[in-house]
Amino acid sequence: MTGALIRISLKDADNALAPLAGYIARAGDKLGLFENIGASVTTSTQHRFETSKAPDGSPWPPSLRVKKHGGFTLRLTARLMRSITYQASSDNVEIGTNVVYAAIHQFGGLINKAARTAVLHFKTNSKTGQSRFAKPNKADRARKAEIGAHTITMPVRAFLGLDDDDEREILSIAEQWLASENGAAA
Repeated sequence: MTGALIRISLKDADNALAPLAGYIARAGDKLGLFENIGASVTTSTQHRFETSKAPDGSPWPPSLRVKKHGGFTLRLTARLMRSITYQASSDNVEIGTNVVYAAIHQFGGLINKAARTAVLHFKTNSKTGQSRFAKPNKADRARKAEIGAHTITMPVRAFLGLDDDDEREILSIAEQWLASENGAAA
């Protein structure tokens, strides 16, 4: 995944599995455990798009589109939300997205736009005489415009990460998995 991701592994002593890591490490194939964790964290991550909140519970700053027209931040097409997926192995699970613009939303940052020339299309309202921006095929005239170089500051809108509920759920999944492993081995 090239966009953004988090990795949950038994090798990290500070993650939610630390209390059970010793038991889990001695168990057999852990692919099923990490598949279940991946599915759970993927669902939780997608839910953040519905609540517009980061894993730490802080609200996402509303986008300019939302401020002007309403709606929800990062959900105009829901492409980013739908792209959240996981890849599990017997050692870890990665939850993330391959959407290229995911990282700028997850971490925030500056977008430097170079100076450019653009063609603006207009349509004149025959009743009022007022002009509006229009799609090229609907326009009755066009004009070139110089757009100067500028920088866009993108605020952090973290969606990947573990919240307290995720950590509790991971522990519950691991405990259930261990119980089923011990039951199967007995």
